[in-house]
Amino acid sequence: MWGNSFRDRMAEERLFRSRAIFMTIFIFALLCVLGGRIAFLQIVEHQKYQDLSENNRIQLRPIPPTRGLIYDRNGILLAENVPSYSLTLVKERVDDIDETLAYLRTLIDITERDEEQFRKRLKSSRRPYEPVVVKYKLDEEQIAQVMVNRFYLPGIDVEARLVRHYPEAETSVHALGYVGRINEKEAQRLDKKQYSATKHVGKLGIERRYESELHGQVGYQKVETNARGRILQVIEQVDPIPGKDLVLHLDQRLQQAAAKAMNGYRGAVVAIDVATGGVLTQYSNPSYDPNSFVTGISHKEYSGLRNNPDLPLFNRAIRGQYPPGSTLKPFLGLAFLEANTVTWQDEIEDEGWYQLENDERFYRDWKRKGHGKVDLHDAMMESCDTYFYDAAFRTTVDKISPFLAKFGFGRNMTHDVPNALSGLLPDREWKKKKRRRSWYAGDTLNLGIGQGFMLTTPMQLATATAALAAKGEWHTPRLMETLGGKAIEEEVKSLDNIVLKDPTDWDKMFKSMEAVITGPRGTARALRRNLTFTMAGKTGTAQVVSIAQHEEYDSEALAERNRDHALFVAFAPVENPSIAIAVIVENGESAGRTAGPIAKAVMQEYLLGAQG
Repeated sequence: MWGNSFRDRMAEERLFRSRAIFMTIFIFALLCVLGGRIAFLQIVEHQKYQDLSENNRIQLRPIPPTRGLIYDRNGILLAENVPSYSLTLVKERVDDIDETLAYLRTLIDITERDEEQFRKRLKSSRRPYEPVVVKYKLDEEQIAQVMVNRFYLPGIDVEARLVRHYPEAETSVHALGYVGRINEKEAQRLDKKQYSATKHVGKLGIERRYESELHGQVGYQKVETNARGRILQVIEQVDPIPGKDLVLHLDQRLQQAAAKAMNGYRGAVVAIDVATGGVLTQYSNPSYDPNSFVTGISHKEYSGLRNNPDLPLFNRAIRGQYPPGSTLKPFLGLAFLEANTVTWQDEIEDEGWYQLENDERFYRDWKRKGHGKVDLHDAMMESCDTYFYDAAFRTTVDKISPFLAKFGFGRNMTHDVPNALSGLLPDREWKKKKRRRSWYAGDTLNLGIGQGFMLTTPMQLATATAALAAKGEWHTPRLMETLGGKAIEEEVKSLDNIVLKDPTDWDKMFKSMEAVITGPRGTARALRRNLTFTMAGKTGTAQVVSIAQHEEYDSEALAERNRDHALFVAFAPVENPSIAIAVIVENGESAGRTAGPIAKAVMQEYLLGAQG
């Protein structure tokens, strides 16, 4: 009996009861918390989770807009959208991608670059049910090979997409530019909503300048999807708004005439409508095919373009900066007249050289024995350097540079020509700032024949020549004529009209420039042959390498790329100018034999081509 322990049943019951009550309260509290959470989610957060659930089922899919077309002034199509057939692969339907690619290579040509780009696209694709492009631009034979063997290629299909195409290719690329696939840097700056379904964007030229107008407005589809994101049905659709069509002042007939005339030369042609400032021609040679860039150019092809010593990718028309040479003389002549340095009757005796006082250097004329007695008219016709040395020295750079600036030299005056350079119009302040040296009289003499520090682009020369032909009336150069069928009145940068002290100087200068072609000693008199319209012009040469003053220029002794550049500016018809032109032929030497005939061919096409 003593071995039995005494138990306090009452104490045990109290302990059990207290524990049961505690657990009941604890469980009840947990149930209250759970109930409260359920009530919060069901009542307070009901709308939020309903929306999330709906979004898992209903999605918005963007629809890309059709890019606007580009036409020339005569309705010739310069940029269009054409179907392009691509080979695509759907990841979720392909068991072995490597095996599938190997089989495809036995059917069509799939390069290492094609495969490399495909794997990059595959890696970035987040939806296994969406097609990924394996190869762009399939031809008919390749399409047939794939379709015939489609039974053995689950997940492989041929898909048609609209891609940009340039029918005129090489002749228009330096004005139009091209579109290409959006890169990472561009993706950061572009409107993510507007470009959510677009894979291409304007890279250069007009395509880039008017990108927002050409692109259009994105559309969308409201679709129902399953758990994997596959579309079950389209609930609602808002169609995209196509981009606006663009009509340019550019004349494709002139582009083709320029390309034909410049065959074999390096250089550029720019022609401007005198009455409007519209850019009729903007051609740079050699050129390249922009269609290669639309869906991605190969490394080999791009390297060939980039490493080509003739620089086909370089837009000489707006980025080539050259000394204007004697093409500057019409503007210099007007500057001398405005400064009262010369009159039309003043004459000098040209012995073939000019020399400053207390200076041993001889500034040579291009004609070693000189031109004899010449006035401003003769100096223009024969391009007498000595006359312009003398007049420039007496006028000074302080009066020459401000007057030349009125014609747009030293600045980019274009409205919608992307990446155009401004050239260089030197003066005392520029030299002191950039060269940390004073301006010397010899610098003025060099400026007096368009040499020395001064640089111009063909676009600038054509712009200045158009202002000259319009007798000082300014029209800002522009490529766009209408956008979406309407001429857009935009605020454009421009200069004040040029007013001469004696307005008759315009006509006298016209006659002097006409004599360059019609005069017995005109430097472009070879152009008179078969010329059926009146033309005023000015030849020019720009040195590529310096020639010592005691030596003569010897073309045969120089490498071809060290020979002088040939320049020519002109407008026609003289009595009522409608077209102004500037031509540069790199290493072309004689403008009368190279640049001049090119200008004549383009102007003849403009003035007479439509009649023929």
